[in-house]
Amino acid sequence: MLTLTAPGIEQRTDTAADGTRTTWMAHPDGSWARARTPAGERTTTVHQGGPRRLYNLLEEIRWRWIEHGELPVYGAQARIAPDGAMTLSRQGWSATL
Repeated sequence: MLTLTAPGIEQRTDTAADGTRTTWMAHPDGSWARARTPAGERTTTVHQGGPRRLYNLLEEIRWRWIEHGELPVYGAQARIAPDGAMTLSRQGWSATL
């Protein structure tokens, strides 16, 4: 879902020897986010910058999944334009690839 919402995003996750998890997200538009969760903790420290807040996009997707029990891409209607662009849409959500 994040790739559909922000095409071109790159993600990487690492777990350090002490169990601390760090996730990085970067987008070609200059947006970036780094989230760090120490081992055994439930609190994540997030730093982000650029024109979009990538971690916030991820959180919106996660909450939609929790609230609705599914993601909007399931059962989405697909439309392909003459130029080859494909738009997926369902219940007020859409993404063009």
